[in-house]
This record gives sequence, structure tokens and C-alpha cells, in this order.
Amino acid sequence: MAFDKFKEFPSKSFKFIADIYTAYKLSQQRFNLNGFDFDVTPVIGLTNNDPISTEYRWIKQIIERLNRTFKISYRVTEEGSNTHLALFVSYYNFLRPHPYAYFSPLDSIHELEIISTIPIKYQNLIELILKNRVV
Repeated sequence: MAFDKFKEFPSKSFKFIADIYTAYKLSQQRFNLNGFDFDVTPVIGLTNNDPISTEYRWIKQIIERLNRTFKISYRVTEEGSNTHLALFVSYYNFLRPHPYAYFSPLDSIHELEIISTIPIKYQNLIELILKNRVV
């Protein structure tokens, strides 16, 4: 369903970073049959013992953190997991400093750029959403 959102699939420029779980390679084969051609880059282990792990470890760590948070919150309530997921997406897309200079947040929000702490950025992001909500 995520791939359906592409007007044109980015092909080899699309990278899927994962651990070494074999299901990812099987999924890649399945998607390749349907015209979605991309590479799966496995990040092995917990330390940077090879160039691929050194370059892509940070991506795997972000996803693993999301997975752990989601699993913990989902056990409590479905609403809790939805809230955690929304907070993670807003952090990842709008609030966090990106590791590469050429990669900025999806949409730069001027009101948030001048704030230095993430909790206050979250609070201001929520206020902006509520102020601009379409009813």
C-alpha cells in the first residue's frame, strides 16, 4: 500500500535498510515481480564492524526504537500506540536535526526553527495544528 503512493517508483534510488531477517529479502523478491525494483541493505549485528553497518546503523536504530516504543504502548491501549506513532512521525519529519546537511525535515516550520528544545517544539507543533484545524 505504501508503494501505491508513488506516481513513479524511484527504483534503484530507493533503499530499504533492514536487519538480516530473511522475510525482507522474500518481500523484495515479491515486489520485484510486481515492478517495484529496489535493493535491501542489511545492517548486521549491534556494532559497526563493516562499512555498510557504519553508514546505515543510525537508520536501523531509529526504526528499532520506534518498534520497541510501539510494542510497549500497544500492549496498554491501541490509542496509546496511535499517539506514540503520531509523536514519532512528527519528531522524525518535522523536529529532529537530520544527520546529513542536504536532507532537511520534510516541511520546514518557521515557528519551530527558533525553538531549541524538543518538548517545547512538540507543544508549539500541537498548538499550530489546533489553531489551523479545519472543521
